[in-house]
Amino acid sequence: MAVGVFDSGLGGLTVLAALEKRLPDVPFVYLGDNAHTPYGVREADEIFALTCAGVERLWAEGCDLVILACNTASAAALRRMQETWVPAEKRVLGVFVPLIEALTERQWGDNSPPREVAVKHVALFATPATVQSRAFQRELAFRAIGVDVEAQPCGGVVDAIEEADMLLAEALVHSHVAALKRRMPRPDAAVLGCTHYPLLEPVFRAAIGAEVAVYSQPDIVAASLEDYLRRHPDMLGTGAESRFLTTGDPIAVGHRATIFLRRAIAFEPA
Repeated sequence: MAVGVFDSGLGGLTVLAALEKRLPDVPFVYLGDNAHTPYGVREADEIFALTCAGVERLWAEGCDLVILACNTASAAALRRMQETWVPAEKRVLGVFVPLIEALTERQWGDNSPPREVAVKHVALFATPATVQSRAFQRELAFRAIGVDVEAQPCGGVVDAIEEADMLLAEALVHSHVAALKRRMPRPDAAVLGCTHYPLLEPVFRAAIGAEVAVYSQPDIVAASLEDYLRRHPDMLGTGAESRFLTTGDPIAVGHRATIFLRRAIAFEPA
């Protein structure tokens, strides 16, 4: 029954927490590639290779369905994986599409032509690799027209979170928001395009302004997966228990996860 959840580090735990709350009867196997985090500063080919390796490890755990709880992997690798690499009996899904569906008020699987939507000016905060990929803009263009996107590469934020230096992470968020607002002073919506960023959602909200709608991924992705499994129950894999795996030092990774999630997690070596 297990579903795999892959992230470049610890940020995907924010998505996993929402998945566990929404789907308490589904076991999840989480794999953090902490040995190679962050992905946001790597080249697309390297991100593709690392993501494929992580997904294969989760398949070996009996997870026929894997969620890429990493925007960088979803942006830089997912389409190539789906088109050239994923076998017919497996599924790998990303976190961008559910977010854009929520932003454009579309139901899952709505393949009608792009149309005008209420949101006109969107601020995207993401890793440098996600911004460079322009995957968010590409997926948005499939569903909406007339939306102006201003993307801010938030260098250093993931590194600070992974090192549990939240004071530095908060300072960087304020700096990146200020930089974006110089280019787009009055966005309608702000998208937190990295699964690490929900840990700093109150900081983003304070910096961007109370009048701006903030879209964060965990609950959106959880609702989307619940809907997907309702329609595709056959994609539940053979694994039967929840586990936490890491390519890094399990003790150190577990300690950092406990600090920012306020929940003790025992990681195993991948």
